[in-house]
Amino acid sequence: MVRPRLSVGVSFVALLALLLSFAAYADGVIVPDDPSHGWLTIVYHDVTVTIRDGVVTTQIDQVFRNETGHDVEGRYLFPLPEGAVVSAFTMLVDGEALEARVLEAGDARTIYEDYVRRAIDPALLEYVGRGALSARIYPIPADEERQIQITYSELLTADGGVYRYRYPLDTERFSARPLERVRIDIDIETTSPLSALYSPTHTLTVQRTGEFAASCVYEDSDRLPSQDFWLYYAVSDEDLGMTLVTYNDPDDDGYFLLVVTPPAPTSSAEILPKDIVLVLDQSGSMSGDKIEQAKEALLFILGNLNPSDCFAVVSFNDYAQILTDGLTEVTADSIADARARVAGISAGGMTNIDQALSLSVGLFEANERPRFLIFLTDGEPTVGEQDPLTIAENALAANETDARLFAFGVGYDVNTVLLDKLALENRGSTTYVLPDENLEARLSSFYRRIASPALANPVLDVEGAEVFDVFPRQLSDIFYGTQLLILGRYRANGDDDALMTVSGDVESVATAYTSIQTFAASSLDASFLPRLWAGRKIAYLLDQIRLYGESEEAIDEVIALSRRYGIITPYTSFLVDETADMDAEEMADAVMQAASPAVGATAVSGASALKTLSEAETVQDDVEQVRIVGDRTYFLRDGTWVDALYGEEETIDIVVYSEAYFDLLTLRSEIGPHLAIGDHVVLRIGERFVRIGEEGVETLTGELIEALAG
Repeated sequence: MVRPRLSVGVSFVALLALLLSFAAYADGVIVPDDPSHGWLTIVYHDVTVTIRDGVVTTQIDQVFRNETGHDVEGRYLFPLPEGAVVSAFTMLVDGEALEARVLEAGDARTIYEDYVRRAIDPALLEYVGRGALSARIYPIPADEERQIQITYSELLTADGGVYRYRYPLDTERFSARPLERVRIDIDIETTSPLSALYSPTHTLTVQRTGEFAASCVYEDSDRLPSQDFWLYYAVSDEDLGMTLVTYNDPDDDGYFLLVVTPPAPTSSAEILPKDIVLVLDQSGSMSGDKIEQAKEALLFILGNLNPSDCFAVVSFNDYAQILTDGLTEVTADSIADARARVAGISAGGMTNIDQALSLSVGLFEANERPRFLIFLTDGEPTVGEQDPLTIAENALAANETDARLFAFGVGYDVNTVLLDKLALENRGSTTYVLPDENLEARLSSFYRRIASPALANPVLDVEGAEVFDVFPRQLSDIFYGTQLLILGRYRANGDDDALMTVSGDVESVATAYTSIQTFAASSLDASFLPRLWAGRKIAYLLDQIRLYGESEEAIDEVIALSRRYGIITPYTSFLVDETADMDAEEMADAVMQAASPAVGATAVSGASALKTLSEAETVQDDVEQVRIVGDRTYFLRDGTWVDALYGEEETIDIVVYSEAYFDLLTLRSEIGPHLAIGDHVVLRIGERFVRIGEEGVETLTGELIEALAG
């Protein structure tokens, strides 16, 4: 079938860059007594979290500014995490502390609903079912600020060895403009070795300060946070930590995330010896800052090789040349000689990629040591073999020792299809360095990550549970100081205890690590998992299409996943295009051109975005026409937020803000966050769809109550 191509004004790069978001409860907010005044501005929001095993202390510092033009009086509300024990609450007003009290969930709900009725704004329904801290706010004069500081503690319990910490951070609906700063600092110490440390919602800067401790930071500016902050951490005495997180609605197959964490190295004996070949493009296009930064990066790597490593340096332009005595041992003399040769490299000539690759992979010896080839280029092949497919085939054929190939593409003139095929087929990865980025910093940072292999050629085996659609398809080597995320689906037959084995090579010795983990028959807490898994699968499918060509089966699968999980792709841009007047079948057939060009800024940005999606620990997007609540996706259609699984089924229509509306909320309190996204919504309740809008019933009859009660 020939598919028509639809152009909807959404760029390939922007579409590929769209990643996952999560619905959440908001952080502390000042609810004005007079809704017409609108929300105050949250100037900054700083959080300090101290974790000692399962005891967590959270300190909050917020500043509110009144930019409404009116004096504002109201109530401060902070939704409490389940089980939290408030140890201190201080609100500073001109240096004086105001008294606060804890509201039970029912009392808090009365306040939420009262505001919703008066403001005709469903946003606070996000909070339904939560208790809250509450304090009266005396009039805040226009253009003045108020600072609020809170401290509370809570005791977390481990579920399957995994601790989950949640901080409410959603300010999207409750600040008049973006925050100047939002920051979360975490200090964690455990009495058993700290293994997994993972946030599915925010990108963390993590520094492990020892086997039992770590610090993490999330920071952003000029932003409206739109999701809760989640942190998962686990402790383990095992040599290789395996932390399993599951999500399973009993009506569907489950999702799982396995976090594999090597222990912190305690001595040089634990550092695997490796063979590494550094390949540098010295063609004319590399002249100037690029060649100088590349040389500095190579000098950094040479200065940080382990004594047990072997290395070689290759440079190329019209032809390739070996700058070392083949693959040589690390000694003071060999490093000094290599550094001198690298320092003397100058840029000039053309680009013979085919010869450089064939020569370089041929330097590796057939042994059991990890073998890494770092290949750096800024251009397309211009001499010798120039067909990208042939070059990739030649490199794979020459790589008889199964070396890992890590490609660095510098600037916009690289052939992304060639570099990505080289990395994919030789079990490595590609890094793209943009013209305004520092090449030396990127390459040095990369080398620090791979400098200490912990487990080579890892393979996952699961006995006792039926798993499928596991990503990544081929596991990458595991390095000290990193962790490997494996996502997949499973079919549950009750709570299945499974033997999970990660095997591979440690210092040339075949080694297997095992762990008993439970694949739950029902597990609804980790609602981020379905979209995180879907992001990995969509990235895999789009990469296959880009590198190996379109197929109707792959395109159809991308469309189905995109519709269900709300991850917009070049094939599903119509989902967020309200001008696309098409029925479901026409939408499925109306796809735009997905093949990114191989060379240029668009190609580099698109390839980088796909790599990000395929490796992401979080998947976030900023598509105004998409909202995520729990594991459900809503698309904006003609002013109504519509559940992604809604077709043309019959709906139960209820008038927004009517008694029936609030009675429905009482009947099914779990739908509060779904109603909070807007006042026109089509949502699923059990097997039925309910339409909230201007038309419908205003009172729930006994028949409707029975149909919706579940």
